[in-house]
Amino acid sequence: MTNSVTTDSAAQPTVHDTPDVSVVTSPRREAVIIGALSLAAMIVSMMQTLPVPILGRIQSDLGASAAGISWVTTATLLSAAVFTPLLGRYGDQHGKKRTLVGVLVVMVIGSIVAALAHNLPLLILGRVLQGTATAIFPLALSVLREEVRPHKLPGAMALVSGTLAFGSGLALVATGLLTSAPDADYRNAFWMATGFALLALVAVITLVPATKHKSGGRVDVIGALSLGAALLLLLLSISQGHQWGWFSPVTIGVFLGSIVMFAVWVWIEKIVDEPLVDMRMFVHRPVMMANLAGVMLGFGMFANFLGISYLVQLPHALTGYGFDASILRASVEFLLPGAIASLIAAPIGGRLIKVRGPRFVLGLTAICGAVPFAWLAYDHTHTASVIGAGIVIGAAVSLGYAAMPAIIMSSVPRHQSGIANGINSISRSTGSAMGSAVVTTILASMTIANLPEGVSALPSESAFTVTFVTAAVAFALVGPGGLVRPPQECVDVCQRQRVNRPAPNSSTFTRCPCV
Repeated sequence: MTNSVTTDSAAQPTVHDTPDVSVVTSPRREAVIIGALSLAAMIVSMMQTLPVPILGRIQSDLGASAAGISWVTTATLLSAAVFTPLLGRYGDQHGKKRTLVGVLVVMVIGSIVAALAHNLPLLILGRVLQGTATAIFPLALSVLREEVRPHKLPGAMALVSGTLAFGSGLALVATGLLTSAPDADYRNAFWMATGFALLALVAVITLVPATKHKSGGRVDVIGALSLGAALLLLLLSISQGHQWGWFSPVTIGVFLGSIVMFAVWVWIEKIVDEPLVDMRMFVHRPVMMANLAGVMLGFGMFANFLGISYLVQLPHALTGYGFDASILRASVEFLLPGAIASLIAAPIGGRLIKVRGPRFVLGLTAICGAVPFAWLAYDHTHTASVIGAGIVIGAAVSLGYAAMPAIIMSSVPRHQSGIANGINSISRSTGSAMGSAVVTTILASMTIANLPEGVSALPSESAFTVTFVTAAVAFALVGPGGLVRPPQECVDVCQRQRVNRPAPNSSTFTRCPCV
């Protein structure tokens, strides 16, 4: 594969790749590869949301404190922050498939550890190992870029991205089903995760071809450690701020430490010969805006999960609102429709990207996310209103997941695909941590007064209104990422190349990434 549209190497990354003859041309082979990678990508989001419905049961079973049990979710985010950029870069340099297989093996081990754990430290260790799964998604996209014909690539990336969105909802629903009985063991959810991880491992080993292109070189260990430390401190301050106090010396100190470490990381990346992240790529406008959109999208997605889950399980007799839903009903009736919508929206997003471009789809994501959240702020007392809004939000998340990788892939050279999408994955994880922390703080601080004696504090209705308005604003802020255009010189070159370009059904057809 050779680069056909470039800009000055000192100013911008390579923007456009033309296909080479080694790209897989068999539609059946492509479908098999896409299916295997979709299954692997689905595991990523499942690992993040899997324990959310059962945290209370885990806390009771293990005798853990509220502060301690929060580490069941925090550990996964911190692990992802450290390992995703490192593994994304390692895959670019030494082979995507071997890295994918290694990550899946670690995830299987982590799932088994979590399923067998009978104390909190061992469970947290399992969750740390499961957190490496976040690296699967950027690696899968890099494989698609090599193995799928260019005119099929938008649809393939959208489908894999759609399973990522679907997996988040599927984990919540499946966990609800497995733990619905009063005497059910929460460990069943982790055994389910083990089964999915084993299935994905076998699929990748047997169906995904070995990487053809490797950039080689050494891994920037110092850069990886400094970036990991910066992200770890940032996510730690966000995820634990509610427990520590948002303005406590510990929270402020950890947050300031993350800023210092980010500055150290940037300095290191500028002086080493083979940096983990090319800083020119990192600040390239489309890439930077896609990462900011990722933060907002992750925020909105978790605000949807947590806001609706809390709302529908509230006792109507005590609060005057809520739906008295069990974990099972909340999962199946209120969350499953949105998960199904995200899967259905994936191929639609791929088609829209191919016809209108990823920036249009990212703008559509902002509208389809902000409007239903605004509606929820207005009406969250009717079942149809909550389910309908959740369906549209699920579709919006899927569209956003499809658009961001497409923008990034069209803006960076092939040898930086893994690390670029890895950073985008971390931006979504950061947004998810922010969404979880903000929603939890809002619901915990705005409570109903004068509840009967012995009844635990319950969030007021205004708390949910504030939550949904905040999420609507977050989705609206996804939109600017679709307004950023590539450099004019790229557009000019691509437009000139449209002359004598092959027909769309040709195996050598490529779509200009600048439109």
